[in-house]
Amino acid sequence: MSLPHLPALRKGKPYESLDKTEVKDHRTGEILATVSQVGAGILRKDLSRIGEARDDLRKFTVEQLIAISAKAGDLFLNAELTFGDQGHLQTPQQYTETLSRTSGLPHVMVKRNMAKIADALFNMRTVLNGLTRGLDMSIIDIGYGEQAGCPVSYYPTTNALGLVMPSNSPAVNSLWLPAIALKTPVIIKPGREEPWTPYRLIQAFIAAGAPASAFGFYPTDHEGSGEVMKTCGRALIFGDANTVAQYKDNPKFECHGPGFSKVLIGEDEIERWPEFIDVIAGSIADNGGRSCINASAVVVAKYGREIAEALAKKLGPITPLPSDDPNAKLSGFANVKMAEFIDSAIESGLKEPGAEDVTAKYRQGSRKTELGGGVYMQPTIVRCDSFKHTMSNREYLCPYASVVEVPQSEMLEQIGPSLVVTAITKDKKFIDQLLESPLIERLNIGPISTMKISWNQPHEGNMFEFLYKRRSIDFA
Repeated sequence: MSLPHLPALRKGKPYESLDKTEVKDHRTGEILATVSQVGAGILRKDLSRIGEARDDLRKFTVEQLIAISAKAGDLFLNAELTFGDQGHLQTPQQYTETLSRTSGLPHVMVKRNMAKIADALFNMRTVLNGLTRGLDMSIIDIGYGEQAGCPVSYYPTTNALGLVMPSNSPAVNSLWLPAIALKTPVIIKPGREEPWTPYRLIQAFIAAGAPASAFGFYPTDHEGSGEVMKTCGRALIFGDANTVAQYKDNPKFECHGPGFSKVLIGEDEIERWPEFIDVIAGSIADNGGRSCINASAVVVAKYGREIAEALAKKLGPITPLPSDDPNAKLSGFANVKMAEFIDSAIESGLKEPGAEDVTAKYRQGSRKTELGGGVYMQPTIVRCDSFKHTMSNREYLCPYASVVEVPQSEMLEQIGPSLVVTAITKDKKFIDQLLESPLIERLNIGPISTMKISWNQPHEGNMFEFLYKRRSIDFA
């Protein structure tokens, strides 16, 4: 049987390029599929006519697209779907195995990510209600209407949403799903090791009744990625701080870089710290520590040494397990150089006085380790003397967190921008200060994992406000 070939999708139609890349098993190097690559010229040509794809979506009402989204969620989770252009079909189990082999995620994490994506599709009405603050969605169909007793109109900011996707976690694909229900075509540049999830989602949408023309799937190079960013009126970009820095001040782009998410324990609750260790450990290590909403710092009023020790004792003994083991908690690295870079960066930071790898005495073997040919990073908890230390506010694609003692009165001055903050406190004055802080994107009050997502609130950014703008309107 020939190797599967994943074509580009131009307005939903398969396109085989002469230029192809190979996607390999991260452990053995076995080639699992070839993927067609397209250049910036093809992207420019296709995007010049993207308005036709938007017209195809406009033929549907938002209600119809919500129903299609729910059906797509069921198909994504349970169905055999088209896989490539050679008559192959892919079962959910084959998707799980293939994604695990190329990305390093164990099966159990792939399935959890699948469930999160499907839930977003099943709950699309709730998602849109949260994004629009209860807008009657027929206003998007008609173009105008009434909201809170006032005439209102919304117009689209773009004919297409560009997506330069990462390879670290399948669930990031849930961020673009509302675009389809909001009648906006998507132009996806998939991550090199993770083309499988966006491709499977596209096939699920098409099988559910969405117009194929609404989906562009363009494996491409750096120049092609730039073309997606430049040509689409709105685009999401994922990457490290350096990657997203050039885009962060441009309203055309929504940047998803490091989250620097944190757990804070206030003075009023610090004596109860042992009760919160499980929540904090889950915030750090769930999903293999690969998410931007994983906690990368724990900031406490006191007992920093004891809390670091308790976290290290819980997380330090975690070791890699075979990918199909249901107890697997660590992800392998498809890019071995990334693991080497992380390990080197941590070791370099630890040479600076004022930091200690508390997990070292609980860890089996080295931080960077191997299993079955795969490379893994075992958990690291670093106790830092202050936020001035290099290791106090770092984020890596593995279970890593610093523990820092900071007086409650100085916490908000020191923690810096944070995608998620879980603040374990009942102190009303402190809560008021947290509520007023412009540095916190999402705030949890109480012992809630930073990993918890609410469908009725935006996870990061607001896709509706990104894709639509409100205008004043009046009629004679």
